[in-house]
Parts: sequence; C-alpha cells; structure tokens
Amino acid sequence: MQMLIDCSNCRRTLNLPPGATTIRCAICHAITHVAEPRSIPAPHFYYNNINHSTSQHLPPSSHCAPYSGSVPWAPAPPNPQGRKKAVICGISYKGSQFELKGCLNDAKCMKYLLMNRFGFPEQSILMLTEEEADPSRRPTKKNIRMALHWLVLDCQAGDSLVFHYSGHGSQQQDENGDEVDGFDETILPMDFEQEGMIVDDEINDTIVRPLPRGAKLHAIVDACHSGTVLDLPYLCRMTASGQYKWEDHRPKNGQNKGTSGGEVFCFSGCDDNQTSADTVALSKVTSTGAMTFSFIQAVEEGQASTYGILLNSMKATIRHTNLLDGAGRVTSILALLLNGRTVLQGLKQEPQLTASEPFDVYTKPFSL
Repeated sequence: MQMLIDCSNCRRTLNLPPGATTIRCAICHAITHVAEPRSIPAPHFYYNNINHSTSQHLPPSSHCAPYSGSVPWAPAPPNPQGRKKAVICGISYKGSQFELKGCLNDAKCMKYLLMNRFGFPEQSILMLTEEEADPSRRPTKKNIRMALHWLVLDCQAGDSLVFHYSGHGSQQQDENGDEVDGFDETILPMDFEQEGMIVDDEINDTIVRPLPRGAKLHAIVDACHSGTVLDLPYLCRMTASGQYKWEDHRPKNGQNKGTSGGEVFCFSGCDDNQTSADTVALSKVTSTGAMTFSFIQAVEEGQASTYGILLNSMKATIRHTNLLDGAGRVTSILALLLNGRTVLQGLKQEPQLTASEPFDVYTKPFSL
C-alpha cells in the first residue's frame, strides 16, 4: 500500500513507500517530510477492487444496538449541583502499522484539564488507554461501548458529561439513509481489525438520544473524518473571519438524531472529508493531536469564554501552524477510493462544532 503526497517544493505527486516518513523528489531533489494523519488505509476489500489481492476483509461495522448490560466501574459520586463524569479514550495502536504517537499525551492532558480547570473528580473520569493494567480499561470495542453506556447511566438534570476520543477515525458507506454525504463516520478501537469499528449511528443512540432535559454533554473527538461523528443535526460552518451559519444535517429520512431534552455539543478535529494531524508542530516538544492541543491552549489562554470564541481560536491556531512541519500534502487511499477524488487534497484541517440545537455561538458561555 502506498500514499500519494505532493512534493513540498515543486508540488509534483510522489508515491510514498509503506512506512516511510520522508521522500526525495526525483525532479527537484527536495526532501518532503510527512505528518501522521489520524486515518487508516481503506479496508482490504477496497483494494481487492483494484488489484485483486486475496487479503482478508475487515470485520463488518454495521449498526448495532447500544450496549445495555452491566459495567465493571463504580458510578460517579452524587452531587447536589449535578454530577460531572467523563470518558477519555486515547489509542496509540502500538506495534501496528497504524501506530499514532500523540494520543496518549492527548488523553493525559485532557484528564488534567478536566480536573484542574473544570472541577471533575478523578474518580468520575474513566480512562481507556493501552497503558491501563485493568483489562476493562483498555480501549477495545467492547470496553468503549461499555464506557459510553456508563457515561450516560442514570443521567439527570444538572449533570455535565464529557467524551474525549483521540485515535483513528474513518468512514464507511451509509446503509440507512441518514447521512447527507452518504457516508457514516466511525471511530476505531484498538482491536478494530478483529472486532470492527464503532459507527456514528451507535454513538448517537448511546450518548445523545437518552440525554435528559437539564443535562449537557460535550464531545471532543480528535480523529480523521470526525466532523459529524456524533450524528448531531446541526453543524456550525465558520469562516476564517469568524462569521458563521448553522447547516441543517437532519436526516432526509426523518430519523431523529437529537436528544431527550438535553444539550449536546461536539468539537471535532476536522470536517468529514478531512484528516487530523498527529504532530509535534504545535507543542514543539512531543507529539499531540492538533485539535486537542488547540482546544486545551484556547482554554488555558482565556480564549474559551463562548463557543464561538473557542472555535475561532482553535481554527486560527491550526490555520497558522504548518502541521506538516515543512512537508507536502498527504491523502489516504481511503479518501481517494471512497470519495472518488481524482485531484489530491492536502492535509487541510479545520476543527468543527456540531450541536443538538442551533444557538448564538458568540453569546452562549462555554463551560464543561
């Protein structure tokens, strides 16, 4: 499998060999460095359509009912003003060809932010990473499904919930007609090659639809193709100057993707047709997800008083940073095959905001 990138100097299309992080252009001799996009190659069955290989298929990722069994974790302690609960999931896919370097850093930084800036009790934060010794806290498909169920379990008015995910994201063909663009968005557990992906339909059914009036949920999803990963009905389309309008993404088939009265907001790493970078370009010290870094930086620097100011700050941080650190543009075979692109697109990344209801982003205060 190869990736197609543009030379950082002459922009000629180059074929990047598997596993390579740099490539020299045979025409102008410039060296191009490649950032790590948080998406995966197309499933093997797409390759079969072009090279007739006999690779095994990925397991199906069809929509399934939300997890409804018992969970191995203790409930969050009661609080008269409402409980604060969070699920933080950081997946590095260590030892695989899909390995990412910044996701564990993202998870740890988000936990610190929630505890120290927003008063989340440590015992109310469920961490799912490959570093966890407890098997029930490793980010497998089963455990992520259980964690999402735990997050909204016994939810009531006054509760504030957070779901943070840092890892790979992908897309697959929409099978039930609820997607404007014809594709479902997915997140990839550490065992996705064996167990399959988690589809946005299930995420919506699990943590969006049950949310009661008076409760709020914030999702922060740092992954490729994550613009509408919660399947929320409204997307805030914001320009570089900060002007915005709400796009109506309610399914044409009439399916309800809203809540049971609660409020849901999702900050995602990029639009559905974009990739998210795993890069050192922002921290200058270690690998992080570009979106997670820009989110935390905006909060720490006082640029998060409203949703609009926060989103605008995140977009500006990424827009003014060379995520490829002087490198060329990159696209995955997945993007080429699924979206039918014939023109290569670069690693363009624009954080997005979706919500269960439209609102004035510059007057509504942001708080977790």
